[in-house]
Amino acid sequence: MKNAEEIRLIRKAGAIVAACHKEIARRIRPGVTTAEIDAFVEGFMQQHGARPAQKGYRGYRYATCASVNDVFCHGFPTEQPLRAGDMVTIDMVAEKDGWMADSAWTYAVGTPSPEAARLMAGAKQALYAGIAQAAPGRRLGDIGHAVQAAAEQAGLTVVESFVGHGIGRQLHESPQVMHSGRAGTGKRLRSGMVLTIEPILTLGLPYVNVDADGWTARSFDGKWSAQYEHTVAITDQGPVILT
Repeated sequence: MKNAEEIRLIRKAGAIVAACHKEIARRIRPGVTTAEIDAFVEGFMQQHGARPAQKGYRGYRYATCASVNDVFCHGFPTEQPLRAGDMVTIDMVAEKDGWMADSAWTYAVGTPSPEAARLMAGAKQALYAGIAQAAPGRRLGDIGHAVQAAAEQAGLTVVESFVGHGIGRQLHESPQVMHSGRAGTGKRLRSGMVLTIEPILTLGLPYVNVDADGWTARSFDGKWSAQYEHTVAITDQGPVILT
């Protein structure tokens, strides 16, 4: 559980993440590389008195995860220029004054195809359906069920291998937040919890291949995916998005 002051400190880290994502949205275009975006993110955080908490985590070498098209998550930034029609998910964690906030966002590079636009819209809708359940007295299963129901309504599939988590002084705290499940099951939510809700939705099958680098998680069938993530505080007034 986090008290009001601790949630305020997480919100400060979250404000940096949110501002950084807004700047990324202005920079994503054909010809830009994810390595350039990664360098921008690291510099942006440093300018705002934060550090990229992913860098160095279990040996990870970058400030962001940059996952293009058929990469579900944990993609390495590269010097490969983005092409018109691509989709890229930028995932980042800022640590400021010892407290962390985490958010991933999927961006279209240029104008997305109708299929990609449907995927992005469905994934975003599923995120907010899950957030709406993040209130005291609800259960973790209510979040997962809401995400899964929204995904299925959009004709999309949840990649169940990857979950949300508690966050605060550590990047990954308990509990785990599944993005599927049965309503009314799982740990009861209480005011003061801070969680990430971060469903990955795909147009194809939810099975994962991990590249030889040990990080890059790619779709089994080559189908594309999208991910949207917020850090959310559970309060007596309902869910509060901190990123």
